Amino acid sequence: MSNPGVVRVSALNDYIKALFDKNDVLQNIRVEGEISNFKRHAASGHCYFSIKDEKSAINCVMFRSAAQQLRALPQNGQAVICQGSVSVYTKSGSYQLYVQRLLPVGVGDLQLQYEKLKAKLAAEGVFKTEETRRALPRMPKKIGIVTSPTGAVIRDMLRVLRRRWPMSEVLLVPASVQGQEGARSICAGLAALYARDDIDMIIVGRGGGSLEDLWNFNEEPVVRMIAQSPVPIVSAVGHETDVTLADFAADVRAGTPSMAAELAVPDRAQVWREISEARARCESAVQTLLRRKAQVLAGYLSGSLLQDPARLLASYHLTLDQRWAELDKALQQTMNDKQKRFSENISTLDALSPLKVLARGYSFCEKEGVAVRSTSQLAVGDALTLHFADGAASCTTTSIDQKRDEQ
Repeated sequence: MSNPGVVRVSALNDYIKALFDKNDVLQNIRVEGEISNFKRHAASGHCYFSIKDEKSAINCVMFRSAAQQLRALPQNGQAVICQGSVSVYTKSGSYQLYVQRLLPVGVGDLQLQYEKLKAKLAAEGVFKTEETRRALPRMPKKIGIVTSPTGAVIRDMLRVLRRRWPMSEVLLVPASVQGQEGARSICAGLAALYARDDIDMIIVGRGGGSLEDLWNFNEEPVVRMIAQSPVPIVSAVGHETDVTLADFAADVRAGTPSMAAELAVPDRAQVWREISEARARCESAVQTLLRRKAQVLAGYLSGSLLQDPARLLASYHLTLDQRWAELDKALQQTMNDKQKRFSENISTLDALSPLKVLARGYSFCEKEGVAVRSTSQLAVGDALTLHFADGAASCTTTSIDQKRDEQ
């Protein structure tokens, strides 16, 4: 049972840690000092070191996620500015600086400007994302380059382009890539290329140098101008370890200008190999198809029907005779049905014929070729013709006896 008014060591350390963590000054602090006892843990990737001045020292920890952002590992004795937070490691009861950024003394202000502008442009959506990055054309006809017209950079790029894909035309727009006029010159060069409609892609960059030398490619007008490119654009600034804001605004980042040239065009030797391989695959496919068709044809030629065509013809004759017999039978049946129906129609018409009536002893009378149907059509002295089943007779009307309706 614990004594009243007495706290455990862990509780005390937790309390002190809470005080540190609530202090706004300690949660975002920049400390300048000299690196000592620097060690990087091989398994975890965390960095452990101290920074000191002539009077004191403080232990520091830089976790792997932050250490991965370092362009180079710091050296013992190097003057640096550490940015991070101070907190307590409760297991040992010691306080230490948890470093988020480590900057060499002398470039700290530029680096802070870099980080501030990077955050601003990222929030505005200026930087390319996986969804908005455009692929470079496979075989560009014309490539625009904005860089210094003198020096090894342009020579190296032109050499690589000619070696890999000499079919591409290169349009160089000279620009100053360092100094006070650098940003304006780069923007003007890009604007000149944007105004053309025959450019398939653009490379903008320069060779290596210090942070100050590369600063033009961290300036806001240049970064925004790169982001507005109407065609895919490659940022090729400095060396592999140099990362500028222009890299984030471009569609593709190249570690060096020479690497940008390699990314811009295909290797003609590789293209020729691909063409040769495709041709070989097509020839193989055609040969395979021909072999299959030859096998089918050989099967037909070796079959019994082609070896004995008389048997094939006999089979066709037999089938034809069967079809002819079926057709003849069907035709005869149709004729019989038609004959029967014709006879039935004749019988019906014969039964309705006036000649049948006359044959039973009746006759009919005509006056001047018109059938007489009533005594009202007659007058005494009219010449009449009487028709019988076996002939006709002429007579004259001597009297007319009309029936009268019974009252």
